[in-house]
Amino acid sequence: MKNKLWKKLFIITSVILILFISAIIYFQSLSFENFYVKRKIRRFEKNIERFNGLYSQSYINNLNLNHMMRQFEESNNAKIVIIDSFGKVKSIGDSKIDEESSKYNTINRIIQEWILDPESLKEILQLKKTKTSIYYNPDYDINNIVCISLTSGQKENNIIIGVSSLQPIEEASEIIKEFYIYIFIGAVIIVIILSLIYANMITKPLVKLNNSAKRISEMDFSQECDVNSDDELGNLASTLNFLSRRLNSALTELQLKNMKLEQDIEKERKLDRMRKEFVAGVSHELRTPISIISGYAEGLKDNIADEDSREFYLDVIIDEAAKMNTLVSDMLDLSQLESGNFTMKPEPFNIDELIKKCINKQQQFFQQKNIKIQEDLAKDICVNGDFLRIEQVITNFLNNAIRHTPENGIVNIKIIDEQQICKVEVENQGEHLSENDLEHIWDRFYKADKSRNRVAGGIGLGLSIVKNILLMHNSTFGVRNTELGVCFFFTLKKVNSNKNSKEEKS
Repeated sequence: MKNKLWKKLFIITSVILILFISAIIYFQSLSFENFYVKRKIRRFEKNIERFNGLYSQSYINNLNLNHMMRQFEESNNAKIVIIDSFGKVKSIGDSKIDEESSKYNTINRIIQEWILDPESLKEILQLKKTKTSIYYNPDYDINNIVCISLTSGQKENNIIIGVSSLQPIEEASEIIKEFYIYIFIGAVIIVIILSLIYANMITKPLVKLNNSAKRISEMDFSQECDVNSDDELGNLASTLNFLSRRLNSALTELQLKNMKLEQDIEKERKLDRMRKEFVAGVSHELRTPISIISGYAEGLKDNIADEDSREFYLDVIIDEAAKMNTLVSDMLDLSQLESGNFTMKPEPFNIDELIKKCINKQQQFFQQKNIKIQEDLAKDICVNGDFLRIEQVITNFLNNAIRHTPENGIVNIKIIDEQQICKVEVENQGEHLSENDLEHIWDRFYKADKSRNRVAGGIGLGLSIVKNILLMHNSTFGVRNTELGVCFFFTLKKVNSNKNSKEEKS
């Protein structure tokens, strides 16, 4: 755009100015000489009339006429002669005729014409005002201004003849015409420079406006149009910047809504996927105990077993029913936590005492596998949280450690006292988790062993419940592989740190 518009403005401006200057120079060259000649004729005529008045005074007061005539000739670059009514010269201004012979030659030719044509002289004598004309002298090829004035206030009719050459004007006109060429060249150069400046001044803000419009069309609102002139272009730039800001605001709002819509859609997809996984997981977990209960119940009904076998069947049915009850309880618990309707009951409590309590409850399971417990518990750490739910978290971590620790293995339990929080770690000896396991370990019905081996225990809901409980406590939690095996951890805010922070603020 810049090159096209810039070239157009430059060419049009240059052509118009050059044509305008050319017209001025042309008409001035034509009219200069005529204007100068007419102006000189008027001035010369006025000076002759003024001299006529002085001549009448000198005639009456006997002033020095020759001195007055010489003074007139010097000031007007002319020759003046006074003749009588018969054409005889009465007074002449300067006796140095040879120096200005062309002017006297003109005067002599006029006098000779009058002598040869008395009617012409008579006509002059009848004039009551000064007559001025241009007389061409063929002897010298010169045009002269001839001014004839009849003297007034005297008995005799004398004629004043003044002659001034036009040759200097003609020479000056020729020189000026030649000089016009240089003036024209200089004017063209100036016009080109001014046209360049003018074209740049006009196109620069337009280019900025065009670039801003292009950026807006490309959805780039990072830069505003920098045109601050107090005119229509400045107003247009302000309007464009306002439009850019409005579009940017509208686009940003639209993007946020689109992002929210995408998040809602993704959330809906995730919920649908979780729902399907939940149904599949529940179906899988319920299918086995239902099948076992059904099979053993049919056996009891048909009396296909002896007394000892019936006792075994009944124990299996009771055990599977208990597992189903646990599954249903966990599902209800998880559903309640995920629904957002669950209300926590936070209270301060001693975390190391709670951990010892949980260890004591699980002591028989540790002993069954001869697992060694190594405790590193910071003392007197008071935290704030829902006591029953945190107990559920610790119990779940301990059960998980027992299930995955080999016999004669080690389980490390730590409480790490940090500035405003305490960190609880449960580390068990055993195999490392894969990257996929680390990523999905907190999902519902997820088990590191894909076969879902019932012997190992667990239904895949415990860690999902733990995740939701800790999220409600705004805790940091996670799992990582260690040299020993796998370590689960979570954090809780300390009660003392909260009090101290409140005191500092107050």
